[in-house]
Amino acid sequence: MHFFEAQGIIPFMNSRENGKSEARKPATDLAAPAEATTTLPEAMTGRASPAKTAVGDKPVFAYLASLPQPQRGIAEAVDALAAMTLPRLQRSEKWGMAYYGVGDGWCFSCGGFARHVKLMFINGTALKPVPPVTPVGMGKATRGVELESIDDIDEPGIVEWMKQVTSVTGVGGARRR
Repeated sequence: MHFFEAQGIIPFMNSRENGKSEARKPATDLAAPAEATTTLPEAMTGRASPAKTAVGDKPVFAYLASLPQPQRGIAEAVDALAAMTLPRLQRSEKWGMAYYGVGDGWCFSCGGFARHVKLMFINGTALKPVPPVTPVGMGKATRGVELESIDDIDEPGIVEWMKQVTSVTGVGGARRR
């Protein structure tokens, strides 16, 4: 049984104005089509997506809703885990992926690909243990994991990485103490 099932939480989160997160049902105002028609890339190419950057919860929830299954379920579970783990979580959709940060820098990203979801930690080489995947085109220090199913989510390990990565410099931010 997954953490979310044990807690009776639907793995899709929404931030409240006070910075806390609460479980919510998938949004009807952002409802995805019954059959998502998004064509996902096979792999990272090192080239930025033409997608425009949009900061905030709404564009990230729309991005997550646009993913086909099983990528949607995996990415929504990662989003929910981030919201439960990081109380001042900020979201942004950029380069065709969801980016997450705390404070003034982006710490990790989550994006759907043809056969998996990539969860990449910016400055991942500073994490203990260092995540196993080195992505193409995301910087020398970025490391992460590739998740092919919801069962691949190592909740305790990912939570620990999320906590650790918020203590190192993120993209666009000053060092956090």
